[in-house]
Amino acid sequence: MRQEPRKRKRDGAARALERLRERALERPEALEFDGYYADIAQQVTDQRLARELSQKELGELCGTTQSAIARLEAGERAPRVDTLLRIANALDCVLEIELRPRTRTSKEERDGDKS
Repeated sequence: MRQEPRKRKRDGAARALERLRERALERPEALEFDGYYADIAQQVTDQRLARELSQKELGELCGTTQSAIARLEAGERAPRVDTLLRIANALDCVLEIELRPRTRTSKEERDGDKS
């Protein structure tokens, strides 16, 4: 009995989430990065499915293989920025990368003290 593609994808996402939890227990410091990878993976999957593309079709559109798309969607490793740009273009999406400080910079502290 064959599963529907969306059902298989949900099952795969559940397995990826379980692997993420296991890695978090082994290496708690990696959880922050793994969370980013899982979020990127979910966004790629959501956009691909919204456009009714298979992993193979997306791979062909951005010059990579179905297995590379599957690995990215599993959230198991850090995607390269150039790969994400090709995928974003293939999915007609904008790729935004933003650096936000977690703490105040020395300059912000000095400027804040003058107020």
